[in-house]
Amino acid sequence: MPAQVTSAFRRFGNALREFTIAQRTVALIGVAVLVLGIAALSMWATKPAFTPLFSGLSGSDANTIVDQLRTDGVPYELSDGGATILVPEKSVYDERLKAASAGLPSSSTGGYALLDKMGVTASEFQQSVTYKRALEGELAATIEALDGVRTASVRLAIPKESVFVAEANDPTASVFIETENGITLTGEQVEAIVHLTSSSIDGMAPSDVAVVDAGGAVLSAVGVGATGSADKQSSVYEERVQGSVQAMLDKIVGPGNASVVVAADLSYESAERVEETFTTPTDAPALNEAVKSETYAGSKGGAAGVLGPDNISVPAGADSDGTFTSKDSTRNNAVNKVTESRTIPSGAIKRQTVSVAVNSEAAGDLNVSDLSSLVASAAGIDLARGDEVTVEVVSFNTAGEQDAAAALAAAEAAENADRVAGLIRIAIIAAALVIPFILGLIVYARRSRRQSREPMDVGDLSEFRSALDAPTVPLVRAPSITPRIINPGPSIAYEATDAENLRSEIDALAQRDPKGTAQYLRGFMDERQPA
Repeated sequence: MPAQVTSAFRRFGNALREFTIAQRTVALIGVAVLVLGIAALSMWATKPAFTPLFSGLSGSDANTIVDQLRTDGVPYELSDGGATILVPEKSVYDERLKAASAGLPSSSTGGYALLDKMGVTASEFQQSVTYKRALEGELAATIEALDGVRTASVRLAIPKESVFVAEANDPTASVFIETENGITLTGEQVEAIVHLTSSSIDGMAPSDVAVVDAGGAVLSAVGVGATGSADKQSSVYEERVQGSVQAMLDKIVGPGNASVVVAADLSYESAERVEETFTTPTDAPALNEAVKSETYAGSKGGAAGVLGPDNISVPAGADSDGTFTSKDSTRNNAVNKVTESRTIPSGAIKRQTVSVAVNSEAAGDLNVSDLSSLVASAAGIDLARGDEVTVEVVSFNTAGEQDAAAALAAAEAAENADRVAGLIRIAIIAAALVIPFILGLIVYARRSRRQSREPMDVGDLSEFRSALDAPTVPLVRAPSITPRIINPGPSIAYEATDAENLRSEIDALAQRDPKGTAQYLRGFMDERQPA
């Protein structure tokens, strides 16, 4: 092994032997933390990426698939309460093929696959029920493909066709939705589910679909649709109008200086209206015309009389000769016919009122008439319908505003105090961790400095003396040190020791050739053996 590596290990061992018990404990803890971190990082880096194999499984299907994975020796993870099985990405397709060959998952709705299992001996009732189950399964699978939908279940109520029924009932559908955690379906998604279901069944209207979520909330009711009841429609309309008017007033008089209240009366009835209108075209020729004329010329014989009382014939007139003429005309004219069919949904506006209160301090020279016109235009007021707009300039009560401002200030002060307390707590914890470490470093540095300043035994420097006397480095031996006496007195004979002479020679060499001296000292220290 090279001498430099050996010397490095020797110095490291000497440094470890010089550690105190506390320093050795800290070093062991640091090494253990480093080893554990490297092990955790290597385990995380080598851990395979897991991918869902199946989701929404029943307990029996999940148990069967887990047994299959254990037999194949494939690692797996369970989530969603055991309904979802995760396997390594490289094993997903192989395990899916094996599960499909075994008929798993068996608890799936099947969809149109149910029709493949129906035999030729199935009765008409079995065929009808199987076809309905197939439709329900296909609709449920399609709805589950929407983002945020975990599970979907569809139930169809399709009336049986019969020639003995004058009016058939419309088919209806019920959809149950279970969403992912923390996800709520939007109105657009509910409408998409409603229209998807109604369009899949012949004769089903969107208002015939009911949608219910796992929390029991009715998202779409039969006969009403996804828009909600009349009360909900009224609230939505009032909020929309109030928001538009309030936004306009905030720009005119400033935020908080106007209050808007909208009351809308909506119709709760829905109906269908069929109207037929007939008109005669102007200057239009007749479609067809028939004229019939009849003329009879008789003789001057006795004219037939008229029956009188007691069935006695009474002569009609003495001068009548029995001649008459008749003419009959039939004309079919063209007629315009217009048939109009309209469906009147619930939620039509019957009447609405808008009340606006403006703060007198912010109104200034504001024209109330102009402001009323702006509000009427923004709210869509129809005077013929009976709508009304009321705008009044009043003094606002600011006591609540001051209390709210004080509460907000107190909440902000409490939040700042909590933030400062949290910072102080973190600083205390950090100081409790850092200060002992810094003190340990200071103690270790002082001890190392003290050890480095310990005097060397000059008697052990014979090897270094031979190195100094080597001809490769020119060396001028310094003369013996003679002490200088300032005050006259009795002369004292003083003779420098060998150690002092050697120190003088080392100082002279260090001044003349610092790099060479350092190299000699380094080599000398590396070659020394510990006592």
